[in-house]
Amino acid sequence: MSPSLIVLHYTAMQSAPAALARLCDPQVEVSAHYLIGRDGRLWQMVPEAQRAWHAGAGSWCGQEDINSRSIGIELDNAGNHPFSEPQMAVLEELLGQIMARWAIPPEAIIGHSDMAPGRKIDPGSRFDWQRLANLGLARAVAPASGGNLFDPETSPVELLRRYAQDLGYTAEVDDMVLLSALRLRYRPWARGEITVEDLAPLAQSDLWF
Repeated sequence: MSPSLIVLHYTAMQSAPAALARLCDPQVEVSAHYLIGRDGRLWQMVPEAQRAWHAGAGSWCGQEDINSRSIGIELDNAGNHPFSEPQMAVLEELLGQIMARWAIPPEAIIGHSDMAPGRKIDPGSRFDWQRLANLGLARAVAPASGGNLFDPETSPVELLRRYAQDLGYTAEVDDMVLLSALRLRYRPWARGEITVEDLAPLAQSDLWF
């Protein structure tokens, strides 16, 4: 099966060598195709056409075996600090190359938290998704203008689920877990109940009322 997704992760470890050792340990049964260090060093551990054990249980666009259809990229980051400029520059170059090789569109670049909401939160709230989107390396978010995101006959939560499923969020989770996963990707600073600002990054123009 040719890869049709790219899944981004953080290692949640203190160094790239420690992450590399774990990813290459056959007893751990965890792997990824690539690891990018904070200094921009790049390691390839699994050929792109082969399956790596990086995604685990989850779902995207109704597909559950994400490992068999995706390329996994691990970023050396403990999860609580920004991603370095050398690391992001290498990631951008690598993403462009992989997308060209396998005809993978920007919408198919996802985070671990997108396909496994509630179970995973990486690449986390410090990851700059907008930077990738500006370069055509992730889903672009159009400004929320010219449409009414709230249908008076549909609850905000129902709209959230409708918009999210249209984008590919098909994991079976409760409303707040889904909202948290979407906020990790689009509004990591947001708290509290769902608002129109939560819906705006998700809405597609043909779904607006």
